[in-house]
Amino acid sequence: MRLLHVNNSTGALTAGLQTPAVAGTTPTGLALHPSKKFLFAANSAANTISVFDVAGDGTLTPSGTPTPAGVGPRGMALDPLGQYLLVTNTVSNNISVFSVASGTGALTEVVGSPFPGNNGPTEILITPSGKFVYVTNPSIGFITAFTFAGGVLSPVPGSPFASGRGVSAVAVESGEHFLYAANTIANTISGFAIDSTTGALTAVPGSPFSSAAGTGPSAMSMDTANKFLYVATQGSADSIWAFTWNTTTGTLTAASNSPFNLLSGGGLFLLMEPNGGFFYIGNQSGSNIVAYQYSSGNAAPTAVTGSPFSIGSAPGKMVIAH
Repeated sequence: MRLLHVNNSTGALTAGLQTPAVAGTTPTGLALHPSKKFLFAANSAANTISVFDVAGDGTLTPSGTPTPAGVGPRGMALDPLGQYLLVTNTVSNNISVFSVASGTGALTEVVGSPFPGNNGPTEILITPSGKFVYVTNPSIGFITAFTFAGGVLSPVPGSPFASGRGVSAVAVESGEHFLYAANTIANTISGFAIDSTTGALTAVPGSPFSSAAGTGPSAMSMDTANKFLYVATQGSADSIWAFTWNTTTGTLTAASNSPFNLLSGGGLFLLMEPNGGFFYIGNQSGSNIVAYQYSSGNAAPTAVTGSPFSIGSAPGKMVIAH
């Protein structure tokens, strides 16, 4: 893992002193505790989860011995209170759930874990209320849905729900009315209405939506003001999209001038700056991170001065701790 400092005024990135920090064998997933005191890393080759203490300057200190997970841990998510860590195990086709010690970040697997995750569970999302969990199954093009309470995952009636070939990323708007999914191979974006009682998904009018640019949408995120859905495709140009959605139906509409004639490269991960105004795309084809600034009143992004920022190796998951 690498430590980068974010300039809050300009969005520029600078390397920290702890670059890199060893996290295990092939770390592929990251999750930051809501307290910002602990960072969790999924070591996909070692089949373990590493825990790090996070200092005020962002430096990491390993805490304890890595905790065993399933085979091929990949996606990670914490519930809103930071009481539970959920980890998808892509090879063993299940989901591990751990309770998190509030003082140390130590992990303890809950009774009943791991839970069945369908075929090749990859990315995982917990809704803002913590009630529902959605997991992508890209090899079969489905999203598996669960209710979540007391550390227990229970399948949602009707789950899994068809999304599209290569479903690779999911995002939910803050009201939990709608969920969107990027289908990389199908080159589409699916939109779903969320049943507020059961968590079941129903396709919104017009879904799936086409993203003609690039070679398929691969990363997405809602902006912090909950006004725009940003999507990165793996093209060399016209590879960043922004959408608004109808608050009644969930139907997506491309924002003005979207797609934008901007570079995302091999963008597999898109991260919004928590305070708003900037977002970052991990460009795996260029071993760098591209940074953009945007306005809450205008979805059109502009490149941050100095972007792209080289990190010397292909970037993976990213988190911002401040």
